[in-house]
Amino acid sequence: MPAVAVLALLSIEAPAVAQSCSLSITPLAFGDIDVTANAQVDASATATVSCTGLAFSTVGVCLDLGPGSGGGTSAANRFMLNGANQLRYGLFSDASAGSPWGSGAWPGGSASPVGFNIVLSAGGSGSRSQTIFGRVYSGQATVAPLSYSSSFTGTDARIRYALLSYLLGCNLLTNSQTTSFAVTANVPATCRVTTNNLSFGSFGVLSAQQDASTTLAPTCTNGTSYQIGLDGGLSGATNPTLRRMTKAAEIVTYGLYRNAARTQAFGQTLGTDTLSATGNGVAQTATVYGRVPVQATPSPGLYSDTIVVSVTY
Repeated sequence: MPAVAVLALLSIEAPAVAQSCSLSITPLAFGDIDVTANAQVDASATATVSCTGLAFSTVGVCLDLGPGSGGGTSAANRFMLNGANQLRYGLFSDASAGSPWGSGAWPGGSASPVGFNIVLSAGGSGSRSQTIFGRVYSGQATVAPLSYSSSFTGTDARIRYALLSYLLGCNLLTNSQTTSFAVTANVPATCRVTTNNLSFGSFGVLSAQQDASTTLAPTCTNGTSYQIGLDGGLSGATNPTLRRMTKAAEIVTYGLYRNAARTQAFGQTLGTDTLSATGNGVAQTATVYGRVPVQATPSPGLYSDTIVVSVTY
C-alpha cells in the first residue's frame, strides 16, 4: 500500500493593534474683565491627548488651534465677539505669552501648531496634557460692557498624529481628530471715581462770599449711564447749599453746586441734584463748584468737612 503523506499547516497571526488618539480641551474662561483698569488679564485651558496602540510605540502629535469663530489677524491677535463688538486676545504655548499657538490650517495666523511625542506604555496607552495660555490685552478701555466669546470646532481644534516623531514634520502626520471648546470673557458695566480736595483758601472775615472749585474724575465703561452724588458731609446736611465745615463746636456754612453760577445744588438725590453723564471708558472730568456765603465769622483756625462721592450706574 502506498504511503500517504499528510502535511498540515497551521498559521497563527498576531491580532492587529489599531492606533488611535483623541483630543479634549477645557473651556478657556477669562471671567469678568474691567477694561477701564487698562490691565492685561490672563487665563488658561488644558488640552489632553490620549492615545492607544502598539506597546512602547511613539506617537507624534501636532495640535492645531485655528482662528475660532471670532477670527483674528494672527494667532497672537484674535477676537472674541458680541455682534460687531470685539475684544482682542491671544493664545500661547507659554505663560509669558511669547510663543503664539497657531495651526497648519491657518497660514494667516503666522504661528505653528504645538507638537510633541507620546510613548505608549506596555499596556499600549499614553496621554499628555498641554496648557493653553490666553491673554486679553490692555488698551481696550472703550470696549462695550457685554459678554464676548469665540468657539473652536473642526480644524480650529484639531490634532494630527501618526506612528512617527512629530519632529519629522506635522504634514507627515496623516491621522486627525477634532474637538470643540470656547473662549469667553465678560465685560461688566463698571464705574469708579477719583477725587481732589476743595480748598477755599485763607481769609479774614466772612463779609463777602468766597468761591472755589475742584474736579472729580469718574471712569465708567463705554456707554454706561451714571450719576454722581455728594452726601451731606459729616454734619449730615440735607440741603446741599448748607453744608458745614467745623472746628470743634464752631462752624462755617458752605454749599456745593453743579454749575459755575452756583444755581444748581450738588446733592445725592438721584435725578434731582446729582450730575448725570455717560461713560466712554476713560476718565472724564466733573467740576464741583463751592461757595462760602456771607455769615458771622467764627474764631480763626482750620475748618473742614468730609464729603463722600458716590457713582450710581
